[in-house]
Amino acid sequence: MSVSIIGTGAFGTALGIALARDEREVTIWGRDPYAVSRIRDHKSSPRLPGVKMPHSLSATTDLEKAAAAETVLIAVPAQSLHMVLKRIKSAMVGTRIVLCCKGIDLESGLGVTELTQQVKPGVTVAVLTGPSFAADIANGLPTALTLACADEPSARILQEKLSTPVLRLYTTTDLVGAELGGALKNVIAIACGACIGAGLGDSARAALMTRGFAEMTRLASALGARPETLAGLSGLGDLTLTCTSEGSRNFRFGLSLGRGEDFEPTITVEGAATARAAAKLSDLHGIPLPITQATAALTTGDLTVQEAMDQLLSRPLKEE
Repeated sequence: MSVSIIGTGAFGTALGIALARDEREVTIWGRDPYAVSRIRDHKSSPRLPGVKMPHSLSATTDLEKAAAAETVLIAVPAQSLHMVLKRIKSAMVGTRIVLCCKGIDLESGLGVTELTQQVKPGVTVAVLTGPSFAADIANGLPTALTLACADEPSARILQEKLSTPVLRLYTTTDLVGAELGGALKNVIAIACGACIGAGLGDSARAALMTRGFAEMTRLASALGARPETLAGLSGLGDLTLTCTSEGSRNFRFGLSLGRGEDFEPTITVEGAATARAAAKLSDLHGIPLPITQATAALTTGDLTVQEAMDQLLSRPLKEE
C-alpha cells in the first residue's frame, strides 16, 4: 500500500517518520520549498529539531504526486483543509483519505469528514486522532490513537497498515464522535490554559476539564456521536493530554490569555476557530455550552478571563 502525507508540519512529519521507520516507503508533501528540501536532502525538519529521519521518507512539492497514493494522510490545519482538497485536481476515486486535522470548519460549520466527502465524494474517509504530541511520535515513544472509519473492512486494512510496534491504533466506526472529540478538546484546553495562566489553580482546572468533557459529550451526542467514543482515546484521552501539558499549543495559547501576554502569531491554534464554530452550533441547535461560549469570547477579546470566570461562576446551581 503506497502512503503519502500532505503537510510538513510537526504532526504530519512525525507520522511520516514513524511509518517510514517501520520500513514503509512514505512520501510527504509540503508547500514550503525549504521544509521539503530539508526533509529530502538532509533528512531533518525545522519543526522537529534533532530528530533523524529514515531514508525511506521522501518529500515533494508536487501535490498531485502525493495525492496519487493509495492511502493519503492529510495533516494540515482544519481551516486549510477545504483549500488543500480543492487544489488537488484528481478526483481521488477509491483513495483512502485519513484525516489527521482536528477542528470544525469555521466558514461552513462542517466537520472534517463531511467537508472531505463534499469535495471528494469518491473517497473512503477515515480519521486518525487521540492523545499524541508530534515529538513523542517522532522519537518512537509509545502512543495509542483512534482510527475511525465508517467502512469496517477499510478500517481493518488501515489499522494493519498504519500501526507500528509503538504506534497502536484502535478502530471505531463512529466518525462523528472521533472527529468531534479531537476538535472540541482543543477548546477546553484553551480554557484550562487561561485558568492556570490567571493563577486560578489546579482545582479550577479539574472542574473545567470535567464540565468541559460534559459539554463535548453533549454536543457530539446531539450531532450523532456515540457517548462511549468521547470516553475513549479521541475524547477523554486527548482532553487529558492537552489540558495538562505545555506541549499543547492550545493550552499554551490559553496560558498567554490568562497571563495577558501576546502569543506567537505564526503558531496554529486550532481551538480558537473551533471554539467560535462550536459556539455557532450551540446557538443553532439550542445546546447549552457555557465553557465553549466563554472560550470563544475569550479568543475574540470580547471577554476577559476575569469576566469569563464571573460569568461561569454566576450560573444557576444545578444537579450534576
